[in-house]
Amino acid sequence: MKAWRLSELGLPWDVLTLEEVASPEPSPGTVRIRVEATDLNFADILQCQGTYQEKRRPPFTPGMSAAGEVVAVGAGVALEVGQRLVGSTADGWGGYAEEAVVRADGAHLLPPDIDARSAAGMHVTHGTAWFALHRRGHLQPGETVLVLAAAGGVGAAAVQLAKAHGCRVLAAAGGPDKVETCRRLGADAVIDYTNDDLYATVMAATDGRGVDVVYDPVGGGYFDIARRLVAFEGRLLVVGFASGTIPSAPMNHVLVKNYSIVGVHMGAYRTQAPEVIDRCYEQLWELQRSGTVEPLISATIGLADVPDALRGLFNRTTTGRVVFAP
Repeated sequence: MKAWRLSELGLPWDVLTLEEVASPEPSPGTVRIRVEATDLNFADILQCQGTYQEKRRPPFTPGMSAAGEVVAVGAGVALEVGQRLVGSTADGWGGYAEEAVVRADGAHLLPPDIDARSAAGMHVTHGTAWFALHRRGHLQPGETVLVLAAAGGVGAAAVQLAKAHGCRVLAAAGGPDKVETCRRLGADAVIDYTNDDLYATVMAATDGRGVDVVYDPVGGGYFDIARRLVAFEGRLLVVGFASGTIPSAPMNHVLVKNYSIVGVHMGAYRTQAPEVIDRCYEQLWELQRSGTVEPLISATIGLADVPDALRGLFNRTTTGRVVFAP
């Protein structure tokens, strides 16, 4: 099979090589799938650099999740050859390949009416947004939500899910094309933070109150602005650090305004509370069936295009989700 392999840590477009390798044998608790679709994640770039919280030693194939058909089953696994699923990859055989190894305990069988491309496009983005808004943020209908990087994969998912829950959504993105994407997603107000004053615009839009929930997958300098926009007893959801900088907050500010800073790590639920992950995807697929949410897939690429597509993701020139389909 063909697979992108990384033999040393670094930026993936510099260190990845396309190789012809033997199909991996699934270890106990895993299955090998024929990849039908893999979503490109910013976290994959961080993992290639060795800076992601879940570290992996080279050599390995990136691609933290994949969807496809089971072609081989490891020991102790109840899944069967021929079943189709989406799940987290394992053993260094990720989704940027013709075949991948997937953890059986984190896999979800695809309903017949959910195609692999849509499942891959929603798996990380909408799963992350669901856990952030509903499990960790306890979002309530009628609340006001500020979504940073709202035209990106996890940001666009948060806009869709917050709107589906009956919330007012303020979407922040950089540049006219991304602003237009946010409008198409249904955001109630859009802030171009390359030209607009994020703090002043949000405060004006909320009559000086601020927002009930901030959804922040960016970190860096925007975190400091975002925390000042949280209303009394609001929640600031720490989803990720796409800026590359991990921020900190003055705890006296948290105390005085009685707001919460809430960490969001969906992957931890695989071992801590897997039944919650099952409930998450049951709800997401029902929302997709009803047409309430749909993954924002901006491009579908082939195997040879993976490094350049990751570079575009790193440089923030993409919107929504880029999906690799062999």
